[in-house]
Amino acid sequence: MDNGEIPENANEHCPGPQSESAGKSDDCQGCPNQEVCATAPKGPDPDLVAIAERMATVKHKILILSGKGGVGKSTFSAQLSFALAAKDFQVGLMDIDICGPSIPKMLGLEGQDIHQSNLGWSPVYVESNLGVMSIGFMLPNPDEAVIWRGPRKNGLIKQFLKDVYWGELDFLVVDAPPGTSDEHISIVQFLQATGIDGAIIVTTPQQVSLIDVRKEVNFCKKVGVPVLGVVENMSGLCQPLRDFRFLKMAENGEHTDLTEKVIEYMREKAPEMLDLIAASEVFDSSGGGAAKMCTEMGVPFLGKVPLDPQLCKAAEEGKSCFAEQKCSTSAPALKNIVEKLMTNYWREEMPVEQ
Repeated sequence: MDNGEIPENANEHCPGPQSESAGKSDDCQGCPNQEVCATAPKGPDPDLVAIAERMATVKHKILILSGKGGVGKSTFSAQLSFALAAKDFQVGLMDIDICGPSIPKMLGLEGQDIHQSNLGWSPVYVESNLGVMSIGFMLPNPDEAVIWRGPRKNGLIKQFLKDVYWGELDFLVVDAPPGTSDEHISIVQFLQATGIDGAIIVTTPQQVSLIDVRKEVNFCKKVGVPVLGVVENMSGLCQPLRDFRFLKMAENGEHTDLTEKVIEYMREKAPEMLDLIAASEVFDSSGGGAAKMCTEMGVPFLGKVPLDPQLCKAAEEGKSCFAEQKCSTSAPALKNIVEKLMTNYWREEMPVEQ
């Protein structure tokens, strides 16, 4: 337990050996280190000083949170990082979703390794101004499950913060796992002294997701992290009509693909239809969606991002949805959200108009 490190054999919700409740908390019951922790001298965690020194060169720190998994949080983290880097900011993306690290895939960095220099661990770079750190780079096999208790997860997050050499950063985007677990408490605790700009919370429109987002908002309020805003992702399926398949269903469930015939018919009879965007509600938003929830909870609503198959494809390929013109429905929505964030919170970083 040198330097206040949480031992690997500690209980899942270990308060830490430097905590005043170490060895005395209900979470300490049955831990093999309970007596040592209860009698050990307490004091400030020296690693927090090292973290503060590392973070001194980072201007803005943003947490990306979600109440549930599968709402597109990591996709949003990746595309936000791409968008900020495209504005010529120096950007770091830190993936602390220890058990489900998606960021290497979404940034096109699968199979990359972490390198160490005399300055510390070096991030893996997508471009010269966009660096990434994830446990995904440390796994010998991408299919290997990470079966860690809370203390070991917290130790890795601390290591990412104190040992990774980011250099001068304008933005550090932190992609957190879903929920409000140990990882969230740790990242807030470790960064609080250095200042966190706030959290962006990602949700889908239906109530089953918004129920957990409300808990996420309350978590932020309890730990003193400002909510920069909520993004409603997968807000209806939107794509050009010409990209749809048209099927004729038989009573037995089999179908016949009529796409070529339908497209040809439209091309001959109504060519203007091929330029239309077709939209359909995928999730039930009759309860008002994220916008209503934000009004009720007094937090900003940043906007809606439609479910766009081209955005899904960009994430699978590890590409920016802004680089090409294929993400015709999602890219403008994401761009508007980024511009709103810049205007509301980081206006000083925007170039002065001549």
